[in-house]
Amino acid sequence: MSESAQALQAAGWPRRIIALFIDWFVALLTVSAIAGTPIWESNTSSWWNLLAFFVEVSVLTGLLGYSIGQRIAGVKIVRVDGAQLDPLRAAVRTALICVIIPPLINDERRRGLHDRAVGSIAVRR
Repeated sequence: MSESAQALQAAGWPRRIIALFIDWFVALLTVSAIAGTPIWESNTSSWWNLLAFFVEVSVLTGLLGYSIGQRIAGVKIVRVDGAQLDPLRAAVRTALICVIIPPLINDERRRGLHDRAVGSIAVRR
């Protein structure tokens, strides 16, 4: 492992959870705006919310290294060698987050199964 990869410090749970809630809220706002319904009404299917979350997080993470929530919370997603995560790996990572269980199982570096599957790590920006 390179020296730069060893220097990567995993982002803590509070930052990651804040980022997740912000991204979910952005997804809800997006679906609400497209459907033309207030955000507190549950007339729209939750599948649309999940799809909006998936698109927002995977596209932005693949292009920029962070989603809106991650940017606000000070988190960046990179490969374990410190390089930018490619869009395909970002999409797979986000799909695994949508399944819910993989992020809950972590190793000693705070990498969930979703990060281990694609070779990524959430670090502090």
